[in-house]
Amino acid sequence: MAEFDRELDASGLNCPLPILRAKKALGDMEGGQTLKVISTDPGSVKDFEAFCKQTNNPLLSSGEEGGKFVFLLRKS
Repeated sequence: MAEFDRELDASGLNCPLPILRAKKALGDMEGGQTLKVISTDPGSVKDFEAFCKQTNNPLLSSGEEGGKFVFLLRKS
């Protein structure tokens, strides 16, 4: 797993809360920093892909670790 500047654990939260929390976290970060998001909502995979396209914050990686979904987003 790549380096990240901040971690957001959105486990147990359902759509759209993981996206809303990530948006708030990214708003507090500097451009170029990386946010790691952990989610248990299977819908978050498509949600984060769409969110990153809409906001131009690159989705560096997405995958599954121990039954949880893990995303790395870079603040643009």
